[in-house]
Amino acid sequence: MKSIDAISFQGKRVLVRVDYNVPLNEQFEVTNSTRITRTLNTVHKIINEGGVAVLMSHLGRPKGEVNEKFSLKHIIPTLSEVMEREITFVDNYLTQEGIDLIHQLKPGSIALLENLRFDKREEKGDEEFARQLSLLGDVYVNDAFGTAHREHASTATITKFFPGKAYAGYLLYDEVVSLKKVLDDQKPNFTAIIGGSKISTKINIVKNLITKVENLIIAGGMSYTFLKAMGINIADSIVEDDMIPVAEEIIQIAHLKGVNLYLPVDNVCADQFDPNANKQVTTENHIPDGWMGMDIGPKTIERLTRIINQSQTILWNGPVGVFEFDAFGKGTQAIAIAVASATLGGAFSLIGGGDTITAVEKYGMSEFCSYISTGGGAMLEYLQGITLPGIKALEEN
Repeated sequence: MKSIDAISFQGKRVLVRVDYNVPLNEQFEVTNSTRITRTLNTVHKIINEGGVAVLMSHLGRPKGEVNEKFSLKHIIPTLSEVMEREITFVDNYLTQEGIDLIHQLKPGSIALLENLRFDKREEKGDEEFARQLSLLGDVYVNDAFGTAHREHASTATITKFFPGKAYAGYLLYDEVVSLKKVLDDQKPNFTAIIGGSKISTKINIVKNLITKVENLIIAGGMSYTFLKAMGINIADSIVEDDMIPVAEEIIQIAHLKGVNLYLPVDNVCADQFDPNANKQVTTENHIPDGWMGMDIGPKTIERLTRIINQSQTILWNGPVGVFEFDAFGKGTQAIAIAVASATLGGAFSLIGGGDTITAVEKYGMSEFCSYISTGGGAMLEYLQGITLPGIKALEEN
């Protein structure tokens, strides 16, 4: 991939694919602007060099139909505030009127196109739709890692119409570099922390990582499937019985490859899934009947903290407990602190997944981690070893 550092945008109209699929409240106000602020450096390079930034994105799932609820005009106040610039909104970008409006913009201007997914051809990767979009720019930049796993018109097909003129924006480029650091160029003593509720959503990630890591920590709800596979009583804890053979396979692979597999050795349990539930800590892994595991216990925290602090490369995806309930968030908080501490000591840490990001932000540790991925589904697929269409298109251009 070519980074935008390889080009000057003086006098150029730059068609930029961003991921502004941000959350809105009932008043259609942006409640979290992270995805917008993370594109600031890319947009500022374009406009500061005398180019015109023509931003295009999707919002929600309008299913190919115009829907006021999903109009990108709702984000303009926030976008204008972040970019410190007036934003020109173009809702009829495929008409001659829309094209003329964009072509008349002065250097240093920013335009935002209406939701791409109002046109059903976007998600189909339609070539004619991509060609029509290409008429709006002289250069193409993809800064939307969050949609890089989609083979859509604006993320993959469009590069055909920008031969030698397709670049990766700073956000996308940094995402890929950071993921490569973890998967391909990691320092020794690589620890992966995989949490979350279901093993079925993480199985391919675990299988891909198990050939690369020294330490594999499995916690959170998915750990109870592994514990049950080992013959441990998990009582009413969350479990995927159909995944038990898979868990057994992973345990065996870890043993054969000499990977250190760490599972909880004690648990904080509740008598119901409720923030005010009665709770107890098991002295061993066996959970009493009628109770369910909700968080890792103090012995597990001590053990995992020691492993993380000895690591030089750390990947964390998925909380290790029901941290949304403060009574069951101590484990996730401890992991966040341990990862931040290891990072301050020189380790490279990559944090990914919406719940994990929420957790490190909740406990004030986000600024102490090396890189926080905005990728979501794209990151999960990349960690599985899947080639992402949006990345492939840039590499082949």
